[in-house]
Amino acid sequence: MAKEAIKKIKLQIQAGKATPAPPVGTVLGPAGINLQEFCTRYNDATRDKMGDVLPVEISIYDDRSFDFVIKTPPTAFLLKKYAKVQKGSTKGSKEMVATITDSQLTEIAETKLQDLNAYDVDAAKKIVAGTAKNMGIAVEGQE
Repeated sequence: MAKEAIKKIKLQIQAGKATPAPPVGTVLGPAGINLQEFCTRYNDATRDKMGDVLPVEISIYDDRSFDFVIKTPPTAFLLKKYAKVQKGSTKGSKEMVATITDSQLTEIAETKLQDLNAYDVDAAKKIVAGTAKNMGIAVEGQE
């Protein structure tokens, strides 16, 4: 019989840099799981993606055991990384702060495809392009 999750917690943690200190400890401590074990398992699983911020969904069971699923980095994080900017525009689509190429847009869409509500890369590209526009990041060849 499968264990039933009593709690699900979502966090965004830098890859390979989880520690029992806040914010991880503050959120997971009251759940009663072994913080050091979580940090070790998370860091081992994300060591190859160092520098990226990764969302993680933690399922906690009634016997205080846990499982976690690591998602792809947030679209905004990937767009800032490819555009080489610290933050998006404060005025949204009215002020462009950077430009990315169509091939970079395709790369981001392929990375995010499994977590997006899209069936193919073209639909994912449209979603990512919308996020880019709202952040003030232009895509070459598009208005």
